[in-house]
Amino acid sequence: MILEVEDVHVFYGKVEALKGVSLAVDSGEIVALIGANGAGKTTTLKTISGLRPVKRGRITLHGRDITHMPGHDRVGMGLCQAPEGRGIFPGMSVVENLEMGAYGRKGSVQADFERVYSLFPRLKERDTQPGGTLSGGEQQMLAIGRALMANPEVLLLDEPSMGLAPKLVTQIFEILHEINQQGTTVLLVEQNAVQALSLADRAYVLELGRVVRSAQASELLGDPAVRAAYLGGA
Repeated sequence: MILEVEDVHVFYGKVEALKGVSLAVDSGEIVALIGANGAGKTTTLKTISGLRPVKRGRITLHGRDITHMPGHDRVGMGLCQAPEGRGIFPGMSVVENLEMGAYGRKGSVQADFERVYSLFPRLKERDTQPGGTLSGGEQQMLAIGRALMANPEVLLLDEPSMGLAPKLVTQIFEILHEINQQGTTVLLVEQNAVQALSLADRAYVLELGRVVRSAQASELLGDPAVRAAYLGGA
């Protein structure tokens, strides 16, 4: 496994947000985390990224313990996140935002620019525009593109479809499939559980800070109990 989370406990003050979460992601997979609001999905990604401290438990990347490693060092090891809410720099141009994604890398990143522009031609068209002037869909493309500029082996995505029109959601998920086909492993948190399970190889269901189910994504997609709880009963 390229990424393993073992019995991780995380607190916000005295409130335990993650209560022994364990999950694993193999190289080349797309793994989804689904669950209701407040289940601990975003906290799980933040903890893996190094943005939330671990009270108990262990996180390993390529077999190396990164539990207490600073976030920027995790990026250097090939782990990068596109956060919920996009988090782009609104006053900086598209190019400058992408350059920030490559911060700390040595050597030429021209091939990475070309990859991002190939995946997101709209960003090439908007390359000199301030990020804050882009549409919601374009900002989401920029957030993903910025993360790809770090050349991650494992890409963490938090709610990439949030606030987007259905047509754009479909487009974003098609691009995520292409990113994975190019060799990037993906751990995906997504409120749109149908889209997430349709894209993913495997999935974990979180409830109140605990993993309550894990299975092949297709199995969960066809499970009546899961559909009733998370897929709107569809």
